[in-house]
Amino acid sequence: MWIYSYLRGTNLIDYTRGSQRFPFLFLQDPNQKRQPDNPYHPKFMELTERIARLLEEKFTTDEAFADCFTVDIELKPGQKLNVFVDSDSGMNFEKCKQISRHLEAYLDANGWLGDKYTLEVSSPGVGRPLRFLRQYRNNTGRTVAVTLLDQTQQTGILKAADETQVVLLQKGIEKEGNKKKEVEKECVIPFDQIEKTVVKIVF
Repeated sequence: MWIYSYLRGTNLIDYTRGSQRFPFLFLQDPNQKRQPDNPYHPKFMELTERIARLLEEKFTTDEAFADCFTVDIELKPGQKLNVFVDSDSGMNFEKCKQISRHLEAYLDANGWLGDKYTLEVSSPGVGRPLRFLRQYRNNTGRTVAVTLLDQTQQTGILKAADETQVVLLQKGIEKEGNKKKEVEKECVIPFDQIEKTVVKIVF
C-alpha cells in the first residue's frame, strides 16, 4: 500500500510504504475558519464531486494515468481529504504523488479547503472492500473473504469474476473409503448476494 500526504500550510510530507509510516506533527490554527464537521453536509458532497471530476479528467487525458480509477473519496472533519485510487497496472508512490500534486493545484488556487488542510492520496490497501469489477479482476489469484447478505462468509482463492458473479477456488476434505483426501472445488457467488469482499493476507 502506498500513501502520499500533503499538508497545506506546512513544509511537512507524510509518506507510507506498506506498514512503515513516517509520521508528522500538524498543529491547526484555532482561529482558522473550518469546514462543517458533518461529512454529509452539502459543502462536503459538492467538494468530493469536484475532486471526482478532476480525477476523471486526468485519467482520461493523461496517458500515464489511463489505467487509473477512483475507488473512494472521503472528506473528514479537520479538513482532511482522503483519496483512494487504484490502477490496473498497480499503484506506486510516484503515481500517488503526481495525483496529489494535480489536486493540490486546484485546492490551493480555489481555496476549497482553506489555507490549511491535509490531502492524502493512497492505494486502497488490503482490508478495504473491493468496489469495482476491475478490482476483482486485478486481484485474481489472491485469497479473499466474501461476506454475503445473510452474513455467512466464503473464503477462497479468487479464480474469476464477471458482471454477474465471482468464482472462488476452495480446498476441502473428502472421504474416500477409509481415507481422506484434499480436494478443490469451485464456489460460485452471484454479485447481488455479496455484501463485501476483502483481500486476505496469507502467510
